[in-house]
Amino acid sequence: MAEVSRLQVEKALGQYIVPHLNRSLMSSAVIKSIDISGSSVVVEAELGFPVASLKASMQQDISRLIKEIDGVDRANVHINWLVAPVKSQQKHRNMEEVKNIVAVASGKGGVGKSTTAVNLALALVKEGARVGLLDADIYGPSQQLMLGVDEDQRPDQHGKEFLLPIEAHGLRTMSMGYLTTDKTPMVWRGPMAGGALAQLLTQTWWGDLDYLVIDMPPGTGDIQLTLSQTASVAGAVIVTTPQDIALVDAQKGIEMFRKVEVDVLGVVENMAIHICSECGHREHLFGDGGGSRIAKDYGVPLLGALPLSMQIREQVDAGNPTVAAEPEGEVAKLYGEIARNTAAQLSLLCSGPVQVFPNIVINND
Repeated sequence: MAEVSRLQVEKALGQYIVPHLNRSLMSSAVIKSIDISGSSVVVEAELGFPVASLKASMQQDISRLIKEIDGVDRANVHINWLVAPVKSQQKHRNMEEVKNIVAVASGKGGVGKSTTAVNLALALVKEGARVGLLDADIYGPSQQLMLGVDEDQRPDQHGKEFLLPIEAHGLRTMSMGYLTTDKTPMVWRGPMAGGALAQLLTQTWWGDLDYLVIDMPPGTGDIQLTLSQTASVAGAVIVTTPQDIALVDAQKGIEMFRKVEVDVLGVVENMAIHICSECGHREHLFGDGGGSRIAKDYGVPLLGALPLSMQIREQVDAGNPTVAAEPEGEVAKLYGEIARNTAAQLSLLCSGPVQVFPNIVINND
């Protein structure tokens, strides 16, 4: 029987491209150890983003490549993940355990930003992450309705200083909607709204979170600036539709985050295509490829494209967003793709030390 060498295993691992990173296992510095014992090979890998839905298939595909090596009879691959913080939140006691804050924003209203934010957060939970969701739209909070939280439910207190987030669909959530009623309009000037956001963010006891997704109000005003000054935002996701006016406003959103030194993780193109429920005809009602163009212009990835669907709207209106309502449905899979792409982009921003050379053990008994 041929003796299995380290170089053979490394070469096999180098053939596997990590989903969403577009890099090989060896060049991604995610291999923790390689253990070769006779004809048996055991590989341990640790990704920087959650992939619960892909874990089994990834392990099978990598094992298959290793088994193609002459002399290997058995290959065991173990994939785990550890989400690292891109930026520290140490200046706020209630957010010390929040690893990454992700702002979901748009330059204008009506592009489906809040629907994208809640489904993105739920998709990250489905992938195995601990996730919080903050509804930062002080004037028109919508996440309470989208998550199906009873209008009479109020947050409990943590000590005398903090509020506890309300659990909904596996998310830890906070919204101005939990503190007011539908008949209480926020007739505030901009600085007052910014102050309210700062309080919601810094006076909620978030606990241990891999990601805190913030559903931003549309525009580039006081609340956006308040967020950038109050917390260390790891990255921003820009939501747009393909139509020209939405793209112009999306560009303003990207420029705003760049000016306040927040990395733009990518673009989500919402309402990209309409598929007729009767005949299956596909039509680009708002234009074609706009999200791709703006992503290319700014050198950021297109995180995903979503259809114009009545079902998505009906599900959030009913308090049961698509990822929760139909977790194995086609649209939920699209949100899952967007969530993994977003988390992968964040992992690439982490500046911590990486293990370039894996620990390799060779036993020839």
